Amino acid sequence: MGARVDRMSVEQKKSESMPVFSPELAARLDALVLKYPVKRSALVPMLLYAQDEVGYLSDAVLAEVARRIGISELDVRSVATYYSMLRFKPAGKFNVQVCTNISCMLRGGYEVYERFQEELGVAPKGVTPDGLFSLEEVECIGACCWAPAIQVNYDFHDELTAESVPGILDRYRNLAQNKEKNA
Repeated sequence: MGARVDRMSVEQKKSESMPVFSPELAARLDALVLKYPVKRSALVPMLLYAQDEVGYLSDAVLAEVARRIGISELDVRSVATYYSMLRFKPAGKFNVQVCTNISCMLRGGYEVYERFQEELGVAPKGVTPDGLFSLEEVECIGACCWAPAIQVNYDFHDELTAESVPGILDRYRNLAQNKEKNA
């Protein structure tokens, strides 16, 4: 048991010495905390920014956010689990969120969702083997007047049909290819 504790201590020390966030994000989070009279009020924005950079909320991310705000990791996890837009496992480069709330459902949201599953070859909450796309069903993205709607990362697409799905996916595949060429 002693060896196990020592090995865990070494791993913990390694993770503690490695920065979780880029210097730019660390500075942004430090500035964000100063904008609020109560540090805890910065929690959700901090989690969103961290997720954008890291891709998901790992244990290390939750611990670092807790340390920066001065609250327990359990408090951070309790807040983070409440919000459906926060993830605890890696998502694809392009996270496709298909709304199936009442307005979207009545106008074909489930058909759109099923078509994404077929085109991507993934189950709900799945990630494509190349890591390019992830897919999830969400309760509401606030675009009821233009249903059915989806959100890909921070881009909205509305008034969709199942037939529009391949074109949307092609757009993001092309975007990824262009970024690789220019990198």
